[in-house]
Amino acid sequence: MTEEPANTFDAFRHAESLVAQRRPLDALAALGPVLDAAPDAPSVHLLAGRAYLGSAQLRRAEQAFLRVLELDPTDHYARFALGKTLQRQSRLPEAQTQLRMAVAMNPLPEYQEALGEVNARMAVERDR
Repeated sequence: MTEEPANTFDAFRHAESLVAQRRPLDALAALGPVLDAAPDAPSVHLLAGRAYLGSAQLRRAEQAFLRVLELDPTDHYARFALGKTLQRQSRLPEAQTQLRMAVAMNPLPEYQEALGEVNARMAVERDR
């Protein structure tokens, strides 16, 4: 059994650790009080989105990433994660838009690869 975090910061770090350990449901449980204490913190919603994505709660992940972008439209990682979430829902044109923006904001190889995957999948579907 793990020790309960003493404060919001510790609870956030604990949830980060749980996401890193691929324990998204435990991370979401740990994040509950953090979300209540810091409802306008983009980092908290970003971590929640990652945990939702890790537990295949795709609609909730989408909402969390949209909230991050509402709070900070310049967050390129949130755009990338939203694009991946939309891709997993087979919403390819929407995914492509978000991934294009992420690549334009910060052309990381991971972002470019994800955009390439979506573009290729759209091309295959177009040729059917």
